[in-house]
Amino acid sequence: MRIRRCGVVWLEPREQATFDLEDLLSGGTGVTSSIQWHAHAPHLDAPVAVDAQDVRLLGELSPVDWVDVAPLRSRYGQARIRQLLRAGLVIGRGKAWAGLRELDERFRAGHWHGLSAVAHMQSRWHGTDAVAELEEEGLDSAEGLREQMGPPPPLYTDRGDRLGEIPLARASSTSFDELLDRRTVCRNFDTDRELPRAQFECVLERVFAARARMLAVDDFEVMKRTSPSGGGLHPTEAWLLVQRVAGIAPGLYHYRPVDHALRPIPAECQGADLHAEACLWLAGQDYLADAHVLVVLAPRFERTFWKYRNHSKAYRVCILDVGHLSQTLLLSATEQGLGSFVTAAINEGDIEKSLGLTGFAESPLAVCGFGIRADKMTTFELDPNHKVWPR
Repeated sequence: MRIRRCGVVWLEPREQATFDLEDLLSGGTGVTSSIQWHAHAPHLDAPVAVDAQDVRLLGELSPVDWVDVAPLRSRYGQARIRQLLRAGLVIGRGKAWAGLRELDERFRAGHWHGLSAVAHMQSRWHGTDAVAELEEEGLDSAEGLREQMGPPPPLYTDRGDRLGEIPLARASSTSFDELLDRRTVCRNFDTDRELPRAQFECVLERVFAARARMLAVDDFEVMKRTSPSGGGLHPTEAWLLVQRVAGIAPGLYHYRPVDHALRPIPAECQGADLHAEACLWLAGQDYLADAHVLVVLAPRFERTFWKYRNHSKAYRVCILDVGHLSQTLLLSATEQGLGSFVTAAINEGDIEKSLGLTGFAESPLAVCGFGIRADKMTTFELDPNHKVWPR
């Protein structure tokens, strides 16, 4: 059989501290440290613990060229090579390893920059309750943050020549300024009212619909949205969790930008379970899970990486894409008199499972939400210029 290394692997030495009674009794600190290597491969869901010999073997293998396994078997042993094959760090050409080989080949075809791929896949959350963790650590309030972390860096930096400072004229206020001032994160949604369908449709159209489309050449089609996109490629898909919209059944949907239409996605969660799913997606932020509509912003990386192949800036372009769309959504919802939010504190792994996504192919980078704002503030919101509260 012939083998090679997987497409991308990053080896991390982690220091592990353990209690050692003998060290303590002999006058030491009672804590001993050891190094444990972990291999991060973006086509795998979790890092793999490896030892020094595994590291040496992985370093000897090419990610491109297939080599005969026999000489390596004699030096490293059959058991070690089989273990790395099972882990997906070594790829085999035999039928027994077809599944992991196809997964690795699919990742390679995506044209990721290696370090960006590792950072993306290993920073995703699964089952995290961020709210509970902050409460446990005492970081769920401004007072707690200040006490635990000390003073934050200053609001802005004081640089340049103060004597040469040039005052700038203030612009005359317009309706656009009023809109910008009213935009604030909503954490209080009215769970007793349905969002009118016309407002729901308006926000989706203004943010995600194709305003124009054209053939750049042959089968290279492009579209225009109201937000900019690197290379004009618009890779970000909108997946919706609808809870309370007039005339739209609660459930999961995929938005089609050219048709301005929704397609239902089969899901196990229905009714009350839908809200529990929203809480899971939002890492325990139940006040955001009350939104009438959640919108998952998930780029199809292959769309951007098709042009920017193995490019060190390509992943940043996808992040920018999601940022542009989220701001447009927040302003569009605000113009409709609705509350809205965007958060990156999400359980990407759980969202991917619900929507049937593969993390290195398409993955959530943020979740937005919008809906009717509640009349009373039960969860604190920042509104420094008092344009929203009191209502």
